[in-house]
Amino acid sequence: MLVTGVAAALAVPAFAGQPAPPEDTAPVQGEVVAALQRDLGLTETQVADRLRAEASAADAARSLSTTLGERYAGAWFDDAAGTLVVGVTEAEATAPVRQAGAQARVVEHGLAELRAAAGRLDRMGGAVPDEVTGWYVEPSSNSVVVEIDSTRRSEDADRLVGTLRAGGMPVRADWTTEAPRPLADIVGGDPFTVGAGRCSIGFSATGADGGEHFLTAGHCTEGGGTALDADGREIGPISESTFGAEGDFGLVDVTAPGATLTPLVNRYDGTTVEITGSEQAPVGASICRSGSTTGFFCGEVTAFDQTVNYGNGDIVSGLTRTTVCAEPGDSGGAYLSGTQAQGLTSGGSGDCTGGGVTFFQPVGEALDAFGLTLVTAGG
Repeated sequence: MLVTGVAAALAVPAFAGQPAPPEDTAPVQGEVVAALQRDLGLTETQVADRLRAEASAADAARSLSTTLGERYAGAWFDDAAGTLVVGVTEAEATAPVRQAGAQARVVEHGLAELRAAAGRLDRMGGAVPDEVTGWYVEPSSNSVVVEIDSTRRSEDADRLVGTLRAGGMPVRADWTTEAPRPLADIVGGDPFTVGAGRCSIGFSATGADGGEHFLTAGHCTEGGGTALDADGREIGPISESTFGAEGDFGLVDVTAPGATLTPLVNRYDGTTVEITGSEQAPVGASICRSGSTTGFFCGEVTAFDQTVNYGNGDIVSGLTRTTVCAEPGDSGGAYLSGTQAQGLTSGGSGDCTGGGVTFFQPVGEALDAFGLTLVTAGG
């Protein structure tokens, strides 16, 4: 079965003659509770309570972003209070927030304004100093966070921050000690490989024409070629790849005879999680990741719309930032919240021994770009 050992493992096609996924896949809370307890320091009861609260928060955030319009300044899940916090630019806008069961916070800048400010940096592209490793909108501080590698601090970076602030941009500088990098592993011959590179499978998807595919990271597929499974058998050709300002997502056509797409994510403990949809989890929500190098780890969503400067001119926009760890070879792997698909591992810093920061490509944008439908349980 292609799922076995295939890194991020969801959607993995299963080959005839190989053991099929277990039919008695346990409910998602029973499968992910141990990982959430381990990585977030929660009890079993706290995990159950948090997952229920996060599901309600996701519904409220989606509804309020539409209801509030330009007065909406973003939302985030407060894990200590177990509730959604919503930024608004007018006191009158607090009423619908409270009616939705969320907490309101009046702030100066709307989300559209913050995104426009971050967009100014996006448009600078290669003119941004290399030591500026990324930027993103942070609703909780009502600002655009600009990350700078403190080991390479220069006058250019300081000047950039000063210029942005002088121009009225709400900027918060964040000095880091590690630079992000894409998480492809040049080791060859393991889980999903293309040439000498190993990455991880993300999610299974189908096209309107009935074509079968799996999604992964674009930096894993930008060289083209044919994808092989863990046993060196051909899965199919790379058909699409995006790595840059538009995002980090790629597509592999599943053409091997007898291959079957599944809605599963590998937990690397002998169990799987069935994906049932792709509703976006809010900032502050718990999230888990599956990858071929490190297995299954969890953390929290910390920001949307992160732009990451991977160096060598590789600047990727539209990513989601998390506290989940990852290492080379985990690229392309599946991120999920509960049973909801979230995205594809792009890159990060740190490791799963000391912890780190990772970024993922939202799955919805990849599906829309390729005109695909996510394979889900029962669907």
